[in-house]
Amino acid sequence: MTTSAVPLPRRLASLVRIEHTVFALPFAYAGAFLAVAEWPGWNDLLWVTVAMVGARTLAMALNRLIDAELDAQNPRTANRELPSQTLTRFQVLGLSAGALAVFLVAVVQLDPVVRWLWPIPVAMFVVYPYLKRVTWLCHLWLGACLGLAPVGAWLAVSGTASWEAWTLGAAVLLWVAAFDLFYSLFDLEHDRREGLHSWATRFGEAGVFLGARAFHAGTVVLLALAGLGLDIGVWYWTGVAAVAGLLTYEHLIVSPGNLRRLDAAFFTVNGAISIVFFAFVALDVLFR
Repeated sequence: MTTSAVPLPRRLASLVRIEHTVFALPFAYAGAFLAVAEWPGWNDLLWVTVAMVGARTLAMALNRLIDAELDAQNPRTANRELPSQTLTRFQVLGLSAGALAVFLVAVVQLDPVVRWLWPIPVAMFVVYPYLKRVTWLCHLWLGACLGLAPVGAWLAVSGTASWEAWTLGAAVLLWVAAFDLFYSLFDLEHDRREGLHSWATRFGEAGVFLGARAFHAGTVVLLALAGLGLDIGVWYWTGVAAVAGLLTYEHLIVSPGNLRRLDAAFFTVNGAISIVFFAFVALDVLFR
């Protein structure tokens, strides 16, 4: 099938990699369940889901718009929808506006506190694509964007965010930042040539692995720390252990000089981590 024959909705879904919503959405659900220590209700879960899909779609569409010129210069990304002109900037702007509208509609269905806080993630989404132009700390900013998922869901269903919520958010921040360090290896040589900043260009391949290991260790510690403050049982701790095991596996299948399975480490394992952790949180809350 030629690109021109691909329906517009499919091209838009490809642009924002809609399937990658799996990274943050389960952690948002975990935040919602832990906030009330019970079933949060279909209404709240529905609107948390809509808000997450809207927010992530907005973030990805803005990223693609802001980075369109950079993507065109990178052989790995030159075939993305904007550089390859299978989508126009006007279409992606329309998607961004629609995603923002969906996000705002969802926000007003949830606890009133989040109606005042919605500009914070939107501003973070706008800032993120520019950071690679100025600092190798951009990975931590991306982590903070996704780390808002459990905190935002916690606020959305309970109206408050305890220190445990922020600790869970910090765990997600380090988890995302770590796998984004791996992702930066895909563009190491290109970024060096173009003067772009990343952990990889600053510290090299060995530095990426050292940083990712430290961040992933911090993820497990923070998940455990959050658990110490919560009324949880054995299923939660099993979830923490499962995350630790999956992260260990991730670091066993890739190493400096052996990046053959980097795609599996980045996409498959990390997608499993969020789903597995939420599954154990749900078991803990619903069947303790």
